[in-house]
Amino acid sequence: MARRAAFSTRRLFRPQPAVPVRIGDAHVDDGRDAVQFRTAQFRAACSPDPQAPVAMQGNHARSHLKPPARCGSFGAVLATAALLMVMTAGQAAARVPEILAFGDSLTAGFGLPASGAFPARLEARLREQGVEAKVVNAGVSGDTTAGGLARLDWALADKPDFVILALGANDALRGIDPGTVRHNLDAIIDKIQATGAKLLLLGMLAPPNWGETYQHDFDSIFPDLARAHGVPLYPFFLEGVAMNPQLNQPDGLHPNEKGVAVLVDHIAPLVAKLVKGQS
Repeated sequence: MARRAAFSTRRLFRPQPAVPVRIGDAHVDDGRDAVQFRTAQFRAACSPDPQAPVAMQGNHARSHLKPPARCGSFGAVLATAALLMVMTAGQAAARVPEILAFGDSLTAGFGLPASGAFPARLEARLREQGVEAKVVNAGVSGDTTAGGLARLDWALADKPDFVILALGANDALRGIDPGTVRHNLDAIIDKIQATGAKLLLLGMLAPPNWGETYQHDFDSIFPDLARAHGVPLYPFFLEGVAMNPQLNQPDGLHPNEKGVAVLVDHIAPLVAKLVKGQS
């Protein structure tokens, strides 16, 4: 009997093909319904036959047929399987959305502790506002739009739900041709949107030392691409912080912790709306 019971257990719980199952006219899908189907099988197998003869014992009817001894262990396994499936479904439903902050040293937090960088401060602010999200710091100091395009596939491997794109500052400082910057950012946005992730574009402005023509050509890149791709734009990442000595580190380029706080004050509401699905 022990050998037969073990064989039956293997048959009952061996992996099932991922296809719908039919019982008469009732359709049973994979997943939780499959557990209900197996539970029904168990109950049918372990319940006394309603047509079987009964014997009276006191005032109670008692079936002559007893459930097989193995039904108790089967029931425990089925109950455990059902509980695990419900728990897994609950965990999937409670998944925290992931935001990829993709940029250069302004994103990476150059000169600051990790907890003081823009992504970490943004995540904390969103939590304060009741928005649960994980903000991943994908900033690389010194990165240009060309470098960002080269590493983008790797950065998107974990399939983030949202992306904050903040590249272009180093291109402007180096005087890289605006046409090249536009092409790189256009390709980056295409790749991000192809994954289904929602995007927030943070704009950048060129310094005046490259002349008015360069400034015009560079500064127009971000609003043009935002319109072309239908994505929200925050026009200037460093708005309210650039050129302010009290909000920048001694190099005059990178925000200090007070400066990062200003950036978060300005940008967190836009990110919160994006995560909540508001336009």
